[in-house]
Amino acid sequence: MEQLLSQITWWHWLVFALILFGVEMVTSTFDLLMASIAAALTAIFASVAPESATAWHVQILVFMFASVALIVLSRSVFPNMRKAAPEHPTLNKRMVQLVGQRGEITREFNGGQGQVRIGDTVWGAEAADGEGALNIGDRVVVDSTRSSMVIVRKA
Repeated sequence: MEQLLSQITWWHWLVFALILFGVEMVTSTFDLLMASIAAALTAIFASVAPESATAWHVQILVFMFASVALIVLSRSVFPNMRKAAPEHPTLNKRMVQLVGQRGEITREFNGGQGQVRIGDTVWGAEAADGEGALNIGDRVVVDSTRSSMVIVRKA
């Protein structure tokens, strides 16, 4: 075993760093990312340090200390790195995105229902509670939504 370990060179560490990085891309733990960076730093150490200072046990110590230091540093300096980014509250919620938008009445409100043009789309609409008569051309604001209908009030 010692004979095998004594043949470790900088490119072994580089391959190990790439393998760890590949596994990190699949698992998203961020700890393997730090270990991958530590392996890359060990590869740099093994390539630039004098041969007398790059014995296999020294290389493994450099890797261990660098891994632990980077993991501790990443967990203390970047504690939120592991948290998933919150979803935007209206992402993929088309009807919710319409609340507050301004539009124009395109069809008379009969029985409390009509049509409103908001942007380049015509929506089925209902008058908000207590809203007076809404006529074609009136400017309205979307107060809320229900199913695929917008609830509007005069702007």
